[in-house]
Amino acid sequence: MVGRPLRTPLRTQTRRRTAVPLDLAADVVTLTEALVDMPSESGAEGPLADAVEAALRALPGLDVERVGNSVVARTDAGHGERVVIAGHLDTVPEAGNLPARRDGERLYGLGACDMKAGVAVALKLAAAVAGRPLHRDVTFAFYECEEIVGDRNGLAVIAARRPELLAGDLALLLEPSDAGVEAGCQGFLLADIVVPGQRAHTARAWMGANAAHLAGDVLTRLHAHEPERIRIDGLEYREGLNAVAVRAGVSSNVVPDECVVTVNLRFAPSRSPEQAEAYLRGLFPEYELRVTEAEPGALPGLDRPMAAGLVKALGVEPRPKLGWTDVARFAALGTPALNCGPGDPQLAHTPGEFVPMAEVRACEERLRDWLLGQ
Repeated sequence: MVGRPLRTPLRTQTRRRTAVPLDLAADVVTLTEALVDMPSESGAEGPLADAVEAALRALPGLDVERVGNSVVARTDAGHGERVVIAGHLDTVPEAGNLPARRDGERLYGLGACDMKAGVAVALKLAAAVAGRPLHRDVTFAFYECEEIVGDRNGLAVIAARRPELLAGDLALLLEPSDAGVEAGCQGFLLADIVVPGQRAHTARAWMGANAAHLAGDVLTRLHAHEPERIRIDGLEYREGLNAVAVRAGVSSNVVPDECVVTVNLRFAPSRSPEQAEAYLRGLFPEYELRVTEAEPGALPGLDRPMAAGLVKALGVEPRPKLGWTDVARFAALGTPALNCGPGDPQLAHTPGEFVPMAEVRACEERLRDWLLGQ
């Protein structure tokens, strides 16, 4: 869930901690708890990556490679199919929610939902398949810096340096998805709509043109805009177009000569970023429009046999992913990908985030049965 850091993580400025061994024989909830108790704010994943690497290297039948603070482990039995199971190691900054704590059937703590529980599931799956005869090869990717600016994203770094490590016929991103399947993801585009005016002294405002006032036309259109609903593979992707910032003003006694309205467009994966930009320009043809960031979405790929087989085996009704996740990075590599992990995505990044223990266990069990049973 991409964002921008407000500060440099303090732990990147201090002595690196010694990795605490991970017990992959422990049940998946206990493993999740241990992962939560290993702080790994974006940029400070080193100790956790060390622990994950050590645990994976102790398993038979896996080729393990380290890329920065990301770890990739692969079986290589020469099967005709390969599934990639991926999850990020980092979390957002702490909000008084460490260490982990149990309350009834909930496990609370930083990253419990996003996505230490998903990482625990992936580690348990790696332990389950290691050295076992399988019908397809499996890649496990644990990567750094998902929660901050995209050029540091560990998955993007691996894709740029060693794309062969991420090759597969289907990718599962264990982002919180209520232990169900959220297929594909929306693309997003950020753009500035520039409204011109004419500068003047506020005592003689009639001699100018107030760009902030003129921006009302843009805001009115945005308020009246009805986002499209687009169906792909039977799933409805609801687009969204919103103003997220309005900037104007030179001085308290100057009529502003420019107002910039920043808009966020979430578009269905059937559109390319270029098509999304053309769509936005068509809505505001008379204004200058500056695109500042754009990322493509990912088609759901539910028509692919392997994806369809997984959905059937899990016995769930797939939903569209109304947001952007790293499944788009797999799609860019030509690999269809699904979001499939424990936890409620609406709890991610909140001080009170938690994951239902039963959901973590169910996710591990269903994915293990699918990997070992087909």
